[in-house]
Amino acid sequence: MSYQKEICKRAVEQYGKQPQIIMAMEEMSELIQSLSKSIRGKENVDNIAEEIADVEIMLMQLKMIFHCETRVNSIKSDKTYRLEERLNKKQQERSFWFDY
Repeated sequence: MSYQKEICKRAVEQYGKQPQIIMAMEEMSELIQSLSKSIRGKENVDNIAEEIADVEIMLMQLKMIFHCETRVNSIKSDKTYRLEERLNKKQQERSFWFDY
């Protein structure tokens, strides 16, 4: 187990599942707020990076809590493949119109 996963496992064990689920929700909310500020024109890349890191740490814990890391990875792979298909389709459509 990686160092980061070990620390996340300890956090879940020490603080409990429900408090860590709530913490995950709070961290996601902070990322949303930071992204919203960026859209409104505030230069806050450092804060966005920090909030993304917090969310990624909490996502590791959520995968542990719900015992779904393998399932998440499989779904992520499927969704990435579908995204690639949509991107390729859009590229083909764009090429069609520029050929005229």
